[in-house]
Amino acid sequence: MEYRTLGRTGLRVSVLGFGCGNVGGLMVRGAPADRERAVARAVELGINYFDTAPAYGTGLSEQHLGQVLKTLRPDVHVGTKVRLAAGDMADIGSAIARSLEASLGRLSLERVDLLQLHNALVPERRGESLGVADVLEQAVPALEKLRQQGKLRFFGITSTGDTGALHRVVDSGAFDTAQVFFNLLDPSAWLEVPPGFPGQDFRRLLSRTREQRMGVIVVRVLAGGALSGTAARHPLAQPAVAPIATGPDYDTDVARAQKLQVLVDEGYAGDLVEAALRFPLGSDAVSTVLLGYSTREHLEHAAASIAKGPLSQAALDRLSVLWTKLD
Repeated sequence: MEYRTLGRTGLRVSVLGFGCGNVGGLMVRGAPADRERAVARAVELGINYFDTAPAYGTGLSEQHLGQVLKTLRPDVHVGTKVRLAAGDMADIGSAIARSLEASLGRLSLERVDLLQLHNALVPERRGESLGVADVLEQAVPALEKLRQQGKLRFFGITSTGDTGALHRVVDSGAFDTAQVFFNLLDPSAWLEVPPGFPGQDFRRLLSRTREQRMGVIVVRVLAGGALSGTAARHPLAQPAVAPIATGPDYDTDVARAQKLQVLVDEGYAGDLVEAALRFPLGSDAVSTVLLGYSTREHLEHAAASIAKGPLSQAALDRLSVLWTKLD
């Protein structure tokens, strides 16, 4: 397993992370023995970053992860999140503190390595979307206070929302990490995309995170499963997945993913999932690639794919042509 530094945190994290969310579903809906065996195997493979959130299974993901970690006691890094509801906006600091306390209880931990602000970011507050001022003037001081109390080591954002607002928050230098939506269907966080390219244009967000020495956690690397090239889903997986930053619906994402099958047909990767997992490794701004699992077989395949390293320059050149044909 390759390890990279998580930005200015100094933490060394495996380039493949273990996502405990709803999309894969194993840590939410899997049997207890299967959850424990999967985490044990992940640790054996060298995976040392585990990512969860209160929203995953309404607390079940954190609870299940906490149970497994208590049993296995592996030397790993744990990240969780806080998502504020509209009713929390009157006192953002207190809401963040309450959320973290509840998460620590479910995880059976005294502190987490990383707490990530999970709301969408926009120029001005709108509903449950946080305005830039909310983030910098209220959330950041609250997170710093919790760090001083020893309840978290580092804090970050999830890079969803308005691109301009994301750039402003990243450029502030206030956060240690960013979860970035970056995959074969939307490479715009790393590369300049052609005019009219489908999906959100993140306008090379990774160049900004690099400038601020932020650790980058790639999320939705398979676009919720669409980059498997099939609409079929495992029984443990989330039955329906709404795209984030890519297409208008999941079926459109699958159809676009199928157009990238050329990478496999021409020998650049063993299958489309492998190609998708290896793609973000080409950016040195990326610290770890997060993936959710339904089975241990998914975990094994992901680890074997990641072990092959980044896609070749020839594959990237081929992609630049294929991307012009996505619509």
